[in-house]
Amino acid sequence: MAATNLIEKLAEDVPVLSDGAWGTQLQSRGLKAGEMADLWNLSYPDRVEDVARSYVEAGSQVILTNTFRANRIAMAKHPDVDKIAEINRAGAAISLRAAVGRAKVFASIGPSGKMLLTGEVSEADLRAAFEEQAGALAGAGVDALIIETMSDINEACIAVASAVSTGLPVVACMVFDSGKNKDRTMMGVSPEQAASQLSAVGAAAVGANCGIGIEQAVAVSAALSGASQLPVWIKPNAGLPEIEKGEVVYRTTPREFAGFLPALLEAGASFVGGCCGSSPEFIRALKAQKQDSMCGAAEVT
Repeated sequence: MAATNLIEKLAEDVPVLSDGAWGTQLQSRGLKAGEMADLWNLSYPDRVEDVARSYVEAGSQVILTNTFRANRIAMAKHPDVDKIAEINRAGAAISLRAAVGRAKVFASIGPSGKMLLTGEVSEADLRAAFEEQAGALAGAGVDALIIETMSDINEACIAVASAVSTGLPVVACMVFDSGKNKDRTMMGVSPEQAASQLSAVGAAAVGANCGIGIEQAVAVSAALSGASQLPVWIKPNAGLPEIEKGEVVYRTTPREFAGFLPALLEAGASFVGGCCGSSPEFIRALKAQKQDSMCGAAEVT
């Protein structure tokens, strides 16, 4: 299947269920606060694979990789920075083993953690870092790449262009959690502006992840869908985070989360999953809602 057609082909059978949060799942398996999750690809691959497999078994048709922070800029001060390629290849291999025959693997590429606007990092350095990571992931045999949790549209565009150079299809996601209606990026970019710019640099799908709860994701999905002909990828949090006894908690239940699936589909979403606060139970709930919706549609016809 041609790279440029993979995502469109998958999106013909909506909704396509992606996975949920990885960080909290790894924490439940022993990841300590402040510990870099990506390094577990080398030190605890069995635990990472357990997370990936748990999502496949819950019904995810697309799973990501434990490579969100594995770029040279984000890891600049870490002693294992020269293992970037190894960490990414291992992360891809882990998810591919868990997904074999049952799900596609879209490799995760997150932000650098540095600000272009303030001169903390240059465009050239960003491009080199993203090309290095994308190349390692593509070489490991993943199905697609996903640029996610981006707040700076300029950094996102650099990341997308770098990933597109591998020949793999690329999903591009921004964080919309600012402004009066929580439908702008940190720098004030709207979903419509993001869709336009990301598609211009070669994204095969546009979307939003993290930042907002699923209630707000409906409007963001509609805006993205209305501004582009590309499939829309949505992975919102399980509600907005709250602090309870020093711990971050998310109030939305799996059933409540899945209840928004019809509205998301009506708003134009093709790929739906969860971000912070979600778990395999959320994917099971989405799968059940999907099956109920399909049964209902069959009864109507």
